[in-house]
Amino acid sequence: MTETMKYLVHICRILVGGLFIFSGLIKLNDPLGFSYKLQEYFSYDVLDIPSLMPYALGISIFVVVFEVVLGVFLLIGYKPKFTVWSLLGMIVFFTFLTFYAAYFEKVKDCGCFGDFLKLDPWESFWKDVFLLVLILVLFVGQRHIKPILSKFGLSIAALLSFIACLWFGYHVLMHLPTFDFRAYKIGDNLQENMKLPADAQKAITDYIWTYKLNGETKTITDRGRGPKEYDDIVGVETKVVVEGDVPKIQDFSIESIDEDLTQQFLEEGKLVMIVSYSLENSEADGMKKLKVMADRAKSKGYTVIGLTASGEAKKQEIKATYSLDTEFYLCDEKVLKTIVRANPGVIVLEKGTVTQKAHWNDLEDLKF
Repeated sequence: MTETMKYLVHICRILVGGLFIFSGLIKLNDPLGFSYKLQEYFSYDVLDIPSLMPYALGISIFVVVFEVVLGVFLLIGYKPKFTVWSLLGMIVFFTFLTFYAAYFEKVKDCGCFGDFLKLDPWESFWKDVFLLVLILVLFVGQRHIKPILSKFGLSIAALLSFIACLWFGYHVLMHLPTFDFRAYKIGDNLQENMKLPADAQKAITDYIWTYKLNGETKTITDRGRGPKEYDDIVGVETKVVVEGDVPKIQDFSIESIDEDLTQQFLEEGKLVMIVSYSLENSEADGMKKLKVMADRAKSKGYTVIGLTASGEAKKQEIKATYSLDTEFYLCDEKVLKTIVRANPGVIVLEKGTVTQKAHWNDLEDLKF
């Protein structure tokens, strides 16, 4: 029995440690993206704790660094009691969170694996239940978690993993995610990503009709045809049986006050888009660098435009403050946060295909 438990703990140790490191590194690659997901959880519609929203980025960095470090601790056998208790506390919290989101249909994607792998809330919940079972095995058999290094080696490995996580998180915040899994990554064509492939799954919907026939109330369920004979339709409800596929890009647009200019700009051979989801919260140091970049791009024949969710008054104020001879157009804030993880950031396109992206810290690296 002891030998069986020892092997079981060993297997669970590898699985849990590996999954925590993998999940944590995916989110650490894009801590801003994870902070946006936390803001969604903290919002009025989900957990209703908006007081935490301003601290979402700090919380996201703490959570993902702790997640990776705990995975490393488990694999090397560093402080097993602290590690297992911490893992248990974390997985109990996230199991509750994913169950709440799934049961009350509050969040469509948990953000567990960032943009690398999308899980719906119920998939996330059952993933957490699976991890909870594995961690409970570790909790019961924690005496079998033995260190694989000397005491000094454990301390060095633990410290290095912590420092490496902090450095990586800082690096991607000051530049851009090292790995981009979104539909606006370099090499992707926005027009293509706005379309559905020919073999896309169409949504299948049941229609529940309530109607009267010869003074009797009846119901039938079909796929939209309705009852053949009736005196009066009382009502109809719909239920999605199979979710249909959706394009990778759904809400991207470039709009002026009067018209939608999306297709016009996506046909441009040389287009530079300055992206700032909120001009009110944009980094002043970044805004100061935009004019030099924009002038350099224009001298090479590029069309330069801005995209923001801010209002007209703020657009004019920003243009005057930073001497920007660039027209800002309207786009959805959530979309802009997805396009580039910087405020401001820059994306370069050739006929809708992304050729370059840059954080405001790296505008000098853009090639025109």
